[in-house]
Amino acid sequence: MPRPVVAVFGSSRAREGDPAYRIAGAWGRVLAEMGFAVVTGGYGGTMEAVSRAVREAGGLVLGVTAPPVFPGRAGANAHVELELPSPSLLSRIERMLDLAGAYLALPGGLGTLTEIAAAWNRAYVDRRAGRPVRPLAVHAAWRELLRPGLEIGPGDLALVRFLKDEADLREFLRSVPRPGAG
Repeated sequence: MPRPVVAVFGSSRAREGDPAYRIAGAWGRVLAEMGFAVVTGGYGGTMEAVSRAVREAGGLVLGVTAPPVFPGRAGANAHVELELPSPSLLSRIERMLDLAGAYLALPGGLGTLTEIAAAWNRAYVDRRAGRPVRPLAVHAAWRELLRPGLEIGPGDLALVRFLKDEADLREFLRSVPRPGAG
C-alpha cells in the first residue's frame, strides 16, 4: 500500500537550534513513525528540519521548489529524495496541495500563511461541492490570526484544526485517510 502524503508548510528562516526548527524536527519524526511521507517546499528552515527528521526515520521526502522565484537558492535541501521544480509560487503551492492527502502548517511567515489560506480555501470549496475534504491542521501559534471575522464564520474555522503538541499531531494523523483504505 502506498504511503499517505502530508504537505508540511513552514518557515524558511528558522535555523537549527531555534524553537520552530526543533518543533519541525519533532513533528517530522512523528509523521515518519506513523507511516507518512511528506511534501514540503524543499528548501531550508522548518522545511529542512521536517525533511531531515522524516528521512532519518526512514520516511519519504518530496520537495516542490520554485527555482525561477528563488534563483539564489542552490536547490532542494539535502534530505529531499525527489525535487519537483515549479515555475511559480502559486503552481508550487497547487502542486503540494495536489500531492497530499492532508495539510500541516508549522509556525512561519507570509509564505506559510499563503499556503494555509490555499489549503483552507480548497477545503472550503470541496466541502461546498460535497467532495471529501482533506484535513488541515496548523500549529496553535496561528490561532490568534485564524479566527472568525469578516465573512469567516465558526463553520469555516472548523475546517482548521489547531495543534499544540506531538500528542495533538498524533491524534490528527489518525484521522487522515489512508490510500486504499475504506
